[in-house]
Amino acid sequence: MISTGDEVEIRPAGDRALLLLPGRSDLLAGMLATVRSAGVPGVADLLPAAETLLITLDENVDQRSVARDLRALLTDLATWVPAPDDEAGEVVIPVRYDGVDLDDVAGMLGLGVPGLIAAHTGRVWRCRFVGFTAGFGYLECDEPWPAVPRRAQSRTAVPAGSVGLADRYSAVYPRRAPGGWQLIGTTDVAMWDLGRPQSALLAPGTRVRFVEATSP
Repeated sequence: MISTGDEVEIRPAGDRALLLLPGRSDLLAGMLATVRSAGVPGVADLLPAAETLLITLDENVDQRSVARDLRALLTDLATWVPAPDDEAGEVVIPVRYDGVDLDDVAGMLGLGVPGLIAAHTGRVWRCRFVGFTAGFGYLECDEPWPAVPRRAQSRTAVPAGSVGLADRYSAVYPRRAPGGWQLIGTTDVAMWDLGRPQSALLAPGTRVRFVEATSP
């Protein structure tokens, strides 16, 4: 393990990757923007997760040399580049708030259904990372949002387009898949489409606004 000041740890991840841990999840976006903008030689790809940043290296690159460059780049928090607000654009997703868990979640949070809908549509969400299945973006909002517990038992099949809440995240299932998120609505927006130049609708940094749609 290679430490970087008090904030970031750099760990080897196999022969061609490094795993960066910023120490605090709220520093991850700034760390990602700093590494991306610096153009560190030998860095091939960046993959953010909830609390880490995986850096894939070019072939035949000295791993320790890249780690030293990253350590020098990230030592001083004051020099980190803030994540740009428009880095990956904005997506508007119309939602029919007809999810099977809507009433339960509204009661759990003490908001009532209208209050939950207003809270969900009244915030700007941002894709923190993509995982679980292709096109599944974990969305987090800058404003305080209560942690919603996952279901005690996961469903074997959640339909594509289901809008869910879990922990402090919201997400849209891009395809039919098992899952334990609390389902509050549905959307017709395709989160994953191989016919598009970029198959995934969301990428890390994408801003998302949910709007209430009228049921057909």
